[in-house]
Amino acid sequence: MAYKRLEETTFAWPTIGDGVMTLNRAQFEALFSGLDWRKVRALEARKPAAAE
Repeated sequence: MAYKRLEETTFAWPTIGDGVMTLNRAQFEALFSGLDWRKVRALEARKPAAAE
């Protein structure tokens, strides 16, 4: 369990569908930090360049 209170703003909660809120880890961390989780996008992982 966790508890977080924002001093100046409110959390922007995701909609609930079938009793579930769905967030990925980056979105949850943004939400818990008081940021707008809707602006968080996962970065595409790049394969490392082959060493010569």
